[in-house]
Amino acid sequence: MISWIQRYFQHHFRLIFAVLLVVIIISFVFTIGAAPGIGQAERRVHDRQFFSYNLNQADDQRRFIGDASVSADLQLGGFAGLSEEQLQNYAFQRAATLHLADQWHLPAATPAEITEAIKGLRMFMSQTGGFDAGAYETFRAGLKTNPRGVTEADIARVLGNDIRAEKVNKLLGGPGYVLPVDIKNQLTRMDTQWTLAIASADYSVYAPEIKPTDAELTQFFEQAGSRYDIPTQIAATFVDFPALTHLPNVTVTDAEVRSYYDANPARFPKPADAKAGGTPDADYALVRASVEGMLKFERAKQLAIKTASDAALALYEAKIAGGPALDTFLAERKLTMRNLAPFSRESGPAELGGSPEITAEAFRLGDSRVVSDALTTPTGALILFWKETLPVRKPLFTEVRDRVSGDYIENEKRRRFVELGKATKTRLEARLKSGDTFEQAVTAASSASGLKLETKTLPAFALREPPQDADRSLFGALERLEQRQVSDMVLNPDKGHFVYASEKKLPEISDSNPRYGETRAQLANVGTRLASSAYIAELVEQELKRNEPKLN
Repeated sequence: MISWIQRYFQHHFRLIFAVLLVVIIISFVFTIGAAPGIGQAERRVHDRQFFSYNLNQADDQRRFIGDASVSADLQLGGFAGLSEEQLQNYAFQRAATLHLADQWHLPAATPAEITEAIKGLRMFMSQTGGFDAGAYETFRAGLKTNPRGVTEADIARVLGNDIRAEKVNKLLGGPGYVLPVDIKNQLTRMDTQWTLAIASADYSVYAPEIKPTDAELTQFFEQAGSRYDIPTQIAATFVDFPALTHLPNVTVTDAEVRSYYDANPARFPKPADAKAGGTPDADYALVRASVEGMLKFERAKQLAIKTASDAALALYEAKIAGGPALDTFLAERKLTMRNLAPFSRESGPAELGGSPEITAEAFRLGDSRVVSDALTTPTGALILFWKETLPVRKPLFTEVRDRVSGDYIENEKRRRFVELGKATKTRLEARLKSGDTFEQAVTAASSASGLKLETKTLPAFALREPPQDADRSLFGALERLEQRQVSDMVLNPDKGHFVYASEKKLPEISDSNPRYGETRAQLANVGTRLASSAYIAELVEQELKRNEPKLN
């Protein structure tokens, strides 16, 4: 099955790529298409047609996305969890499919078809998989008060269109031809009965002695390409406006303190040694000092932010960015400039806790904008002053020697672990060939290699219903494993595993196996879905391209 899907994707890559392209195009349609023009008042928004929708009209946009959202909720059980891009992509494909339904004059869905469709929706499915009439009635009652304004008529219209869209998909997909070899491969993969033994080595306790020379480290560094390049950095200074300087000027009343506590009781838990069952007033009395201190600090912080904002505005209005004028400005206000070590986007200024917000603002500065607006910090506020932007550079080996050494040792450890795994597999195969059980072979191989192995056995299972506690990453080894064979070491981040097939029982590959017809139907459905989706994706791409704005 996997190889069949891979071949299909390879043969239809252009169409599949079109789906990804649509997602990118959509963002432009919704962020740029509906934006008002800049310039003269008479400038108007041009139409942006997509079949029967004008995507630059608010009503059409709401209907375009709203119907798709309702459809996705119904089909996926009310928990679609689709991202905005995924929902927009679904809306485009749904609209294109309904356009074909109109072109082919497919009739509207009948009440009987809608009733039958409702019974098959995941939204109204019980835990046992059947239709839950109670859930349906609850849903209908909720429509009367739902904030989205969706009515029963909207549900019927969306469902009716979904039924027509499904008919289009079936027509596009055709009967779904499946080769017998595909059925055989899928049945073999999913229904083969396996009895496995697993031998595992803990990578974290494997500790070979590795002492690289400077020559080895230098060669490793030189062959690493851009791995150790120092990314673009910002060199900056800042002026701090701490809230503590304003704290002596803050006063609060008892009523304000109590109101602040009542609005945020969870922030002020009682002391651990306080008696349980106290009254609200007693609980408040225990933490009143903390509440007052927190309230005063928040108000002092607001004063610090206002002071920083006033200073930033004054700098802007006076067009002061540096030099003697800045020194005078700071001296008059008794402010001190402090340096920051150069920092990158990935690692913000350590002196400011690596704040991502401050880092993002710093990278907006440059020659044309040297001074930032006031920025909030946990202790108050600050203003950033840009000095220079340092381009990407390749460091000297001595600058990153410790990092290079750590990477070299880890790479070498991993390489030796893999080589030890190959040698261990060879020893396991030799012992198994001589007649040892897997457990005996593991004991002998462990003694010879020094690699400590722990074994466990999984009861007979098929991949259709694997053991709940099994490591699914090991199942890939079964694709090439025969009975009484041991796999190559499967390397996970923390362990290396050897999979031994003590028994492999193939399923019956014929019409007498009930799974044969089921598998053929499943593969046919996958094939028709892929064919239909690929055609619809190409139709979406053509329509978007046909109606893209003309550049003058």
